[in-house]
Order: sequence, then structure tokens, then C-alpha cells
Amino acid sequence: MQQNNIKPDIYQLLPHKVTAKSVDYAASSTPRHSHPRAQLIYAASGVMRIETDEGCWVVPPLRGVWIPPEMMHTVHMLGSVEMRTLYIRPDIAANFQSNCCLIEVSALLRQLILSLTQEAVDYEEEGRAGLIAQLALMEIKYLKTPALHLPLPSNVKLMQICQQMIEQPSDQTTIEIWADQLAMSSRTLARKFEKETGLSFRQWRQQAKLIEALERLAANQPISQVAQELGYLSSSAFTAMFKRVLGVEPSRYFES
Repeated sequence: MQQNNIKPDIYQLLPHKVTAKSVDYAASSTPRHSHPRAQLIYAASGVMRIETDEGCWVVPPLRGVWIPPEMMHTVHMLGSVEMRTLYIRPDIAANFQSNCCLIEVSALLRQLILSLTQEAVDYEEEGRAGLIAQLALMEIKYLKTPALHLPLPSNVKLMQICQQMIEQPSDQTTIEIWADQLAMSSRTLARKFEKETGLSFRQWRQQAKLIEALERLAANQPISQVAQELGYLSSSAFTAMFKRVLGVEPSRYFES
């Protein structure tokens, strides 16, 4: 059974440990949904943003997102995207991450994903495709997790703060001002914020700016414009932050 003209449910219903799906999208968004199987979403080209109740992730090329079974999520295609997906059977997925996370897709895993999507969906598990699937599962275990996750708090008041920082990335409201508005000390707010998100207020704001920057850079906005609209005093200050976190200048990030 080849990749085209098949029912979407087949990827979830086959007995195979791993099934692979290949779909090309224009700029668009999926409805909020979940799958019985775990999902490794990878973009052969283009950039995506994945949103769950736990947070959101920007997925440029060379990155992928691991989504556990039954986790509700939405996928936003930020322009044209060549999406390649591995669906992993729940009993096999139990050996992997129980939380949604971003992973670096190695050159080996990339080739394994692309190769498996070129095989029949109901491939022979004892043949070449089955070996590719087994090796892909082994490779996933050893992949690094880069810092592009934006965890969201469950507390309503903290969520309002986070929402404003997401919607207004150049906003410079300090934690002291936020604490005053919430009638608590800045130390108490900082402690609550870190307990809810796992990040300090400063780290979370930087992460939000970085994720917004990646979306803008993916849309080919000039670095100087991105820096200005995110509230940085200069392009060099923005570039220094970007390189410190992601290890490469923004001008070279998508080239890699």
C-alpha cells in the first residue's frame, strides 16, 4: 500500500511498531487533535509551530517534536512545509519520553525517516523497511533535546502574564511591576513562576523572544527588524543572545 490515496487511520491501525507518513502542506493549521500512537514530527523543509497544553515548540529543519500518545496538539505550518511523520505504537512509545519535547534530528535519523516514507505503509517487518524502522527507534533514544520549549503555567494569573509576553514580545514590563499589579512581592512571584514553568522569569521571557524570532526569521524578516521588534537595543545584542542559546548566528541558523 503506497503513501498516496490511503486512509489516514491506517497509520494508527496497522500492527507495525512504526508507520511513516509523508505530506506536503501550504501555510495552514491543523485542528486540535490527538493520535493513539506517539508521533515524531519532522520537517524535511519549512518551519512548524506545535502547540499543546504543556507549551509550544518551533520546529525548524534539523529538529523534530516528540508527541506522546493521545496528547492533544495543533500544528501550524509557517509557510510551505514538507512534513514527515513517524507514528510509534503505544507499547513501544512507553520506552521513550512521556512528555512532549523538541529533539535534534541527526543526519542518520533524517535518512531513516525519508527512507521509511518511501516504503509501502504496510511494509514487511522482516524486510528492509522493518530494519529501517528498528534502527530509527534506536536512534531516537540517543538524540539531544535543544532548548526551544516554551512551558506554559496552569495558574490563570501567571498564564495572563505569559500571554502578554507572547503577544507583545517587545514588552519590557519587569517582574517587580507584575508583582505589584498582583499584590505580591517580586520574590513570591518569581518563586511561583519558576515552580509552574521550570524556568525563571528572565529565562522564560528570553525563550519566548527566541521562539518568536525563529518564526520571523523563517518568514525571511531582516535580522535588524526582528531585533527591533523584539525589544533589543541593537542587532548585535540580539545576535549575541541567539548564538549563546542555539550555538550559531541567526544569519546561519536556517542555512545549516
